[in-house]
Amino acid sequence: MSETVPRQHAGFRHLRQIVAGVSNGVILVGTDQRITWANDRALAMHGVESIEALGETVSDYRTRFELRYRNNHRLADGQYPMERVLAGEAFAEVVVEVAPAGNNEATWVHRIRSLVLVDDDGVPDLLVLILDDETERYNAEDRFERTFNANPAPAIILRLDDLRHIKVNRGFLEMTGYTEEDVIGRSVYEIDVLEGAARRELAIERLKEGRTIPQMEGLLQLPGGGEKCVVLAGQPIEMGDVACMLFTFADLDGRRQAEDALRQSEERFEIAFRLAPVPLAIVLRDNWRLLLINDAFTRETRYATEDAIGRDAADLPLWDCKDQAATLQNTLRRDGRALNLPMRLRTASGTAIECLVSAASVDIRDQACILLAAQNVSDRNRTGVEVAQAIEAALKDARFTDAVVETLIRQRRTIEPTDSAGLAELPRRAREILGLVCDGLNDAAIGTKLGLSRNTIRNHVAGLYRKTGVSNRAGLVIWARVRGITGGD
Repeated sequence: MSETVPRQHAGFRHLRQIVAGVSNGVILVGTDQRITWANDRALAMHGVESIEALGETVSDYRTRFELRYRNNHRLADGQYPMERVLAGEAFAEVVVEVAPAGNNEATWVHRIRSLVLVDDDGVPDLLVLILDDETERYNAEDRFERTFNANPAPAIILRLDDLRHIKVNRGFLEMTGYTEEDVIGRSVYEIDVLEGAARRELAIERLKEGRTIPQMEGLLQLPGGGEKCVVLAGQPIEMGDVACMLFTFADLDGRRQAEDALRQSEERFEIAFRLAPVPLAIVLRDNWRLLLINDAFTRETRYATEDAIGRDAADLPLWDCKDQAATLQNTLRRDGRALNLPMRLRTASGTAIECLVSAASVDIRDQACILLAAQNVSDRNRTGVEVAQAIEAALKDARFTDAVVETLIRQRRTIEPTDSAGLAELPRRAREILGLVCDGLNDAAIGTKLGLSRNTIRNHVAGLYRKTGVSNRAGLVIWARVRGITGGD
């Protein structure tokens, strides 16, 4: 007996020396529940520096450390790996989360297997727990799990050995209308994400080989009937030690709807642009090169589309006056838009057209552009000047006949809208003064005739301007003639 004990002690010492330097954690437990020894790796995996800190016995260990399964359920009494070994149970592997007692957050993840050493008679003599630190691995899997579930891009994971779906995120469920129960555990034959793939044969070949499946368009069958147009791709990954394929999807329905809406909007813009009654042009903002002109632009300037498109404003030339062009460009740089700037537009024949030009900065198909609108006011300006000059001459020329005045009035009606004021709204004195204005009398003559001061007459005439909406005596005469006042009324 005295020789046996030293041999046992020597064997125990040799065992400790063997396992001290291995990468696994090792804890030795006696059949009397006492924790007899642990290597440095096992101590580090519990965050302690001495075997005493593990606990003197298995029961003591249980009070110091809290173990939970991966589903966050705490191990019940008798289920600690040490307790199971003492009960005579052998297990190949169990994964538990380990934390100091009272700590709600897992600190380590241990993968544990057991070994029972027996004496010469086959009686259990020493119980061994072998620990692998899986903390980093499971932390990485947790991060992947959170990222996978939170990712708004639809995704699904297929296990390659049996072609069954093992994970699906909310993005996929929301896109398709499936529930998680509809997907998890179902085979690729029940929910075939490659059924409508544009290059289905290539995708199936890559899936069988566990290789990357390139992006391709596909049609997902929806649980309520119908299809969903998507872009899909497959990427081989490992979940633990299991080979899988991660499928990701992009919903094309929204993009196609946006593309259809954009196309319809562009078609409406093109129709409105082409049929607009005033000359319109779109030019690039940086060099003022013409990209598009409408029919009215061609009609007014005589520039054919093929002669204008692709040329810049200075080369055409578009404007008759460089100073006016500079003013327009400065206004656009400052305000982003210009409204009713008087400018002269040059035609293909070299003549100039008086215009009111409006412009705005716009982005068209990711290009910085300017939209130009030029309203031709040459005829209006010329006719208005001629009529005003004729009326002024008539007021000074006694030989100017009523027939000529009526002709000028008809011309004036075509260029100046009738105002809202009526004869009934004018006081008697205002109508009396209006009649004398039509007779060609100036303020002093009217004052003498009516026995009023010149200032009084001037105030009455100013009041007539406000009521009739005109700005000079010639305008008053035309306004009155349109309404049948010919003077001396």
